[in-house]
Amino acid sequence: MIRTSKMNGFTYNAIRERSELNNMKPLSVKHIRTTIAGDLIQGSDDMIVYHGAYRLKQVKKPNTVLFSKQKIVKWERLKEFFPIVLVTHQSYSPNEKLENLTVIKVKDTEEAYWRFVNDYRNLFQIPVVAITGTSGKTTTKEMLCHILSVGKSVACTNSSNNSRTAHLHYLLSIDEDTEAAVFETAVGAPGDVRNAGKYFKPTIGIITNIGAHHLNYCKTLEGYIQAKGEMCEALEQKGVLIVNADDRNSEKLNLNQYNGRIIKVGIHSSCDFKARDIQYCPNGMRFTVQYEHNEYPMFVPGIGEHQVYNALAALAAAHEMGIDFHEIAHQLKTFRNLNKHLQLFDGINGSTILDDTWSITTTSLEAALKVLNEVGQGKNKIAILGTITDLGSWGYIIHEQAGELIYQIGVDVLITIGEHARIMADQAVYCGLNAPVYTFNNSTLVFDLLKRITDENTIILIKGDMYSKPIIELAVKLRKKE
Repeated sequence: MIRTSKMNGFTYNAIRERSELNNMKPLSVKHIRTTIAGDLIQGSDDMIVYHGAYRLKQVKKPNTVLFSKQKIVKWERLKEFFPIVLVTHQSYSPNEKLENLTVIKVKDTEEAYWRFVNDYRNLFQIPVVAITGTSGKTTTKEMLCHILSVGKSVACTNSSNNSRTAHLHYLLSIDEDTEAAVFETAVGAPGDVRNAGKYFKPTIGIITNIGAHHLNYCKTLEGYIQAKGEMCEALEQKGVLIVNADDRNSEKLNLNQYNGRIIKVGIHSSCDFKARDIQYCPNGMRFTVQYEHNEYPMFVPGIGEHQVYNALAALAAAHEMGIDFHEIAHQLKTFRNLNKHLQLFDGINGSTILDDTWSITTTSLEAALKVLNEVGQGKNKIAILGTITDLGSWGYIIHEQAGELIYQIGVDVLITIGEHARIMADQAVYCGLNAPVYTFNNSTLVFDLLKRITDENTIILIKGDMYSKPIIELAVKLRKKE
């Protein structure tokens, strides 16, 4: 978790992983036992709990309450973290050798766990933002936290670590000092956003955009859109939903039954927060926000129109939470764009490297190619692309769609790395791409090729995901050594 604490933006960006230092709001065993309707079998009602877990491996500190459906036989693994509170429906005989163990017996461990989660969330009447989307959710989350950090103590997810197993940890990072919370809610499968909502009970939801991703579990694009639409359920049909009105797939969301407020962001006149006069600048984007009958000039670090959409979603949420537009503008311009998100570097042979090796989806690929064309005007534009993952049986079709995007937007040289990435190259050529195309199974020979075909008039986009070690290593290798 990153916790901001009424500090300026530059300090906020210097804060990294601090989850090991944060405790939940201290609760007595008596409070927990009463909440979950449990019986005290062993230990004291006066013991104070500072941490929570529902898996053995999540127990990392003393004074943890552990909800376990399984009967624990070997306690050696946990003794270093005693005292511990065990909540279980399993039969348990008092054990004198485990005197630092408190045991609460319940009828149903899972039911008791959710009672505990609901009670803890209900202890805090604060704005909680949940963010989902195919692309931009981490950047939007970081932007919003950065805007809020100037005047509030904020709890939020660390980097893009948004797995379902981390929800309890993030929930318990909220304490008496927390004034707002911002959490990513990723979709790996249907039900993920709904499940996150059970923990966080967000008051504001953001859907940045919807592309084609995680089709290995969502099965179809319609299923994926529906999984993103679970944000309405997470908001419990109330609160505020912020959507990208210009996104094609977001338009397919079924919002007819949603009873909360909907805020639209984008460039069309129907948007509540409308961006106009969008301009590329060194290291960022300038634009004007129209809201109601007023206009506010903005600058956001990070290049590409997609960055403007990220900023629109973040500033809409910040405004909803009472932050003044002038304060938002001041904070936005001091935001530090994330690593491997279309970062510019000096490269080999005097070339320019555009490093976008954080992730790859058709949505982010389209954005990256547009940036390549914009900042590479007058230069030889090379795109190095890796495989799009998490597509299941849709892999071939989605890679073909990516190839069509490449053809439509255009590049001067196309290089793909990986067997499935080759489908993109083949489809781009089939559509009529009139440019040299190179396909490789791995990155070994790519560097030698680039040494031959690049110079100071070359800009290279390299795009893959954070799990593609060969592409990441190639991106580092292409940078000019300091």
